[in-house]
Amino acid sequence: MELKVVRFDDSGDATLGLLFIDGEFECFTLEDEYREKKVKGETRIPAGTYDIKLRTVGGFDAKYTKKFGEEFHKGMLHVQDVPNFEYILIHIGNTDENTAGCLLVGRSSDMKGFIGNSGSAYTDMYPKVAKQLEAGKKVTIEYVDLDRNPDKI
Repeated sequence: MELKVVRFDDSGDATLGLLFIDGEFECFTLEDEYREKKVKGETRIPAGTYDIKLRTVGGFDAKYTKKFGEEFHKGMLHVQDVPNFEYILIHIGNTDENTAGCLLVGRSSDMKGFIGNSGSAYTDMYPKVAKQLEAGKKVTIEYVDLDRNPDKI
């Protein structure tokens, strides 16, 4: 399974994008802004392709297990081996205040640094990805900086 985040707008405070799963539009995304030099908790991850695995430890995992139950939640979607970043997850949230480099998902966007209906987007997207991971299949996520390189798409 291949996920692709196309980053199309960086307001200087947050980055908006589109998430595709195997070429089909899934939802909007929101991350921190681009920075030449990383600022902890305030910088999006570098463009590139990364593996996703399930992370079954940590505060987010415990919170999501409690919120969604063990039948639904199998572990956090954890973006692997991001240079100079740790614990990059895909999760629920609405603004850059809800992320520290992680990828937030939402059904709607005001195109000004807010995504809405994040819970709905997450509960639609998560089982598709988790099912593949539980089956032992490879899942990757590619981040494309269309906002910085318009000819990349």
